[in-house]
Amino acid sequence: MKHRIVVLGAGYAGAIATGRLAARLYGDEVSITLVNAESDFVERVRMHQVATGQDLKFRPFDEVYAGTGVVLKVANVTRVDVEHKTVALDSDKHGGEELEYDTLVYALGSRWNPQGVAGTTDNAYEIASRPGALRTRDRLSTLTNGQPVTVVGGGLTGVEFVTELAEARPELDIALLVRGTLGDWLSPRGRKHLRKVLDRLGITVHENAAVTHVEADQVSTGDGRTIPSAVTVWTAGFAVHPIVQETGLEVSETGRIVVDETMRSVSHPDVYAIGDAAYAMGSKNKPLRMSCASGQPMAWQAADSIAARLTGGKLPHSPLAYFNQCISLGRKNGLIQYVTSDDRSVNAALTGRVAALYKEAICKGAAWAVSNPMLGLPTRRRHLIRPAVPLREWTS
Repeated sequence: MKHRIVVLGAGYAGAIATGRLAARLYGDEVSITLVNAESDFVERVRMHQVATGQDLKFRPFDEVYAGTGVVLKVANVTRVDVEHKTVALDSDKHGGEELEYDTLVYALGSRWNPQGVAGTTDNAYEIASRPGALRTRDRLSTLTNGQPVTVVGGGLTGVEFVTELAEARPELDIALLVRGTLGDWLSPRGRKHLRKVLDRLGITVHENAAVTHVEADQVSTGDGRTIPSAVTVWTAGFAVHPIVQETGLEVSETGRIVVDETMRSVSHPDVYAIGDAAYAMGSKNKPLRMSCASGQPMAWQAADSIAARLTGGKLPHSPLAYFNQCISLGRKNGLIQYVTSDDRSVNAALTGRVAALYKEAICKGAAWAVSNPMLGLPTRRRHLIRPAVPLREWTS
């Protein structure tokens, strides 16, 4: 009987973990099933480009995993039952299907977070998903010269989108609303460069602007400001998939699955969580932030830990640490903010065209890692240690 591994979600973390598992374990001893709502890989870190009219390379999973033994099921996950070790699916092809697993890798990621602000769900647009980015793209295409666009959120997503939009559509009146001060997490050099780029692109920045209400044609802030907005794009943070709350897994205050250093659930040892859905500690016991930069090493850690436990190998103990934050500021400008291992900015940054090329190389590298899942396959596959009890009961 094969050991059944089910991976939920094929963003950066889920897709990379799936390929790494296939490259570590023999297919005649393990079955690997990948469940994802889309049939192709979505480069989430490029959704700001999609929203501003750019097209991305198509990477279908049936080609990515061809010859690996990975079974792809294009479906939505409707329920995860960690007590009975089953996953329920819902789609035209897999409606009502239920998968059983021996090891589960939860990588369903996150979505946009309206944060309970009045009018946001009804009137704002989001770019945290491909459908959201395409909807935003369609709406922006209807705007004419001088119409106002408001971007809410001054984090990485908001900064990348607002600069991309201003570069692509200089005829629009674009504003960025920031809860604190612009780039307050950056070093002095990084903040200076960010402000310089936004000024050059003609972007109006409203600082200390906590949004309290989003209407169809305007945005209101807590200090009484009313900002006209034909289109409001909400980039103020992410929230995990709500299905987590129904699983019975131990979660953090923000709903992320609490895991140990091997990405294993602290409450259910046959479940691993990676990517935005996982609450994992990094350097200096600081939680890893939701990001592609966190998701990839988490995927490596989980896949190698699963393989090690199944084959009797050595568990990985690589510390999960940061090196820099890569920020695109349009297609021709960028900002690489160097950070400490626990993600605090240091007074060193790379800016301009070189930084843009650096960021582009990082994005291409991440997509390449997904598209080449079996790299190193001939020398890395290992046989399972057969347990003395049925695999259904084997969770350690």
